[in-house]
Amino acid sequence: MTFAKPTIRRALFAFAAAGLVTAPLQAASHMETKTVMVGGAPMYPNKNIIENAVNSKDHTTLVAAIKAAGLVPTLSGPGPFTVFAPTNAAFAKLPAGTVDTLVKPENKAALTSILTYHVVPGKMGAKAIAAAIKAGKGKAVLTTVEGGKLTVSMMGGKVMLTDAKGGMSMVSIADVNQSNGVIHVVDTVMMP
Repeated sequence: MTFAKPTIRRALFAFAAAGLVTAPLQAASHMETKTVMVGGAPMYPNKNIIENAVNSKDHTTLVAAIKAAGLVPTLSGPGPFTVFAPTNAAFAKLPAGTVDTLVKPENKAALTSILTYHVVPGKMGAKAIAAAIKAGKGKAVLTTVEGGKLTVSMMGGKVMLTDAKGGMSMVSIADVNQSNGVIHVVDTVMMP
């Protein structure tokens, strides 16, 4: 019987330790599965970027641009990607006629450059971005899929992105998890 008590204690300790290890993983997993509403539509974390974006009434211009640029297969693929997704209102801030001009077949390269400037390889949630900003003493530089740089900083508790031309865009909805990455909704189209 003297062997049973230490064995039971070890088993109970192992069980408790396993619970301590898996509880944070379950919590993190729960955060990954949280459904966020964007543009009046639920964004399901088990669907990819395109499957979700097509349902957002706030991202119809972005979806049309992605289709015109031929990026649907890429953004439907495995990724992972971090997408800073401009709203229709963000596209409306561009000079009149800009979007209509960009979606023409002869401007596909320019459109692709602008869209891929909004994509960072890998999955970078708000906490990871905030940590990078803190590590960079107030700012961090992200390299986009397009190859350009985006500078991220905090302004009034929100993530602010500064593009290569000095234009600024604020994250209005962060951490919209997707099966192939994460979307952060932004209020301005950024230019490489």
